[in-house]
Amino acid sequence: MADPERIRASSVSKSFHAFCFDGQLWASLDATGFYQEIPASSLAKLIANTGPFLKHLNLRGCVQLEHYRRTEVIAKSCKHLVSTTLEGCRNFERSSLHNLLRGNEHLVHLNLAGLLTLSNSTCPIIAQSCPNLEVLNVSWCRKLEASCLKEIVDSCTKLRDLRAGEIRGFDCIRMAQSIFRANTLERLVLSGCLDLNDTCLSIMMHGMNPEIDILTGLPVAPPRKLRHLDLSRCVRLTDSGVKHLGYVTPNLQGLQLSRCGMLTNAALKPIFATTPELTHLELDEVEDLTDELFSEHLANAPCAGRLEHLSLSYCDNLGDAGLLPVLKRCVRLKSVYLDNTRISDALLAEAAAMAQRRSARSPSADFRARETLHLAVFDCPNVTWAGILEVLSRNAEIQHVDGHADQATYPTEVVSLKCFYGYQMMVNAHQRRVLRGDLLAARKLERKWIDHMRAEEEARAGGGIPRRRRRRGRDAQQLQVVEEGGNIVIASQRARPLTSCCVM
Repeated sequence: MADPERIRASSVSKSFHAFCFDGQLWASLDATGFYQEIPASSLAKLIANTGPFLKHLNLRGCVQLEHYRRTEVIAKSCKHLVSTTLEGCRNFERSSLHNLLRGNEHLVHLNLAGLLTLSNSTCPIIAQSCPNLEVLNVSWCRKLEASCLKEIVDSCTKLRDLRAGEIRGFDCIRMAQSIFRANTLERLVLSGCLDLNDTCLSIMMHGMNPEIDILTGLPVAPPRKLRHLDLSRCVRLTDSGVKHLGYVTPNLQGLQLSRCGMLTNAALKPIFATTPELTHLELDEVEDLTDELFSEHLANAPCAGRLEHLSLSYCDNLGDAGLLPVLKRCVRLKSVYLDNTRISDALLAEAAAMAQRRSARSPSADFRARETLHLAVFDCPNVTWAGILEVLSRNAEIQHVDGHADQATYPTEVVSLKCFYGYQMMVNAHQRRVLRGDLLAARKLERKWIDHMRAEEEARAGGGIPRRRRRRGRDAQQLQVVEEGGNIVIASQRARPLTSCCVM
């Protein structure tokens, strides 16, 4: 029984009330599904009744808990919490927050993102009261400084996930040294930390004044345990700092460097060469990257066979020369964002072919294909309707077995497209037909769209016949209504001939 239903059932009788608030039923409370419907007084009463039994408390977005007495109820009732989420409770009383932290020494997961009352004085309390802490999220806490997180990193020796996006003061060398010495972090989120610079990033990776290997010329440092690193929007980072991620992060799976506008190919070459586990890569708006980085390095990198997510939006210098080899080698890609780049129809054809090559076709016409590759190519000036059509036709292709005209195979994996808004409605209609297994209707829609686009091209060239264009448009519209299960009203669109008045 869900929490809201359990609360409603408690009002039936006293025996129901006792049963519904039995401690065995309240090991966790997640208010995200009903926090907008429950008043603050009722929520505070609910927590007061269930608090002694709770181990997992999620109050994300419960802004109604701003009154001192209501927040104090949480601190007094909840003494056995293992995970707590207060994200979005902007004005949660500071003294109540401190009491809650002091009373729950077994906390493992703590999410305080966006709390305006979280300050530097909170960090020593977390460090002293939560020695078992493994996950900490303090992103967007405006009154917090990075230098105060040093005590948490030093004291919480099990900390493996630190999210501190948009926290100021990450140019603190002591904080960087603490992260290097601890070497327990598997996820580090520093997105939007405008103070982070090359010096501090290199200290996090290699420490202060590392020994240099005389053979390789590289700093000697133990490998980092990082698996996910988010440095997006750290605008002060340059090649000299980011390149230090290479050779010391062998377990790295996710790397986000979006909007780090000062980076070039030199920063990423050593990273691609030494991160065989990389699956997620985001480099949006890094405008100085060129095709050579992707065709020569990423396509031949140890991680090419594992890469699943690639985002290169607004990388204006990238085109087919760099990205075609990537699509041919990175056969596990599930999502590719290439909007506002110089790619052309050839890349769309290769993406559709790659999706076909990596999937086995089904002999059953009743098999329902699934989307396994999402491709975003809107605002690409070199992508035309012909490239879009190539993807659609591959998605709905029925292949006949050689020598057996009555035997056919059907696609099991298809490409999902996000393209020019003028084509998107037709693309979505085609995809709906493919996913429900109606490939014949999808092919018929393709043919009508071809007629429509050719008619538009004729019109732009000055050779179109208006009446023919209108008729093709009506036919395509009627076809879509019929296939969607609607009824059409057939009415003549031709004007009636004018007749002379009998009197005149």
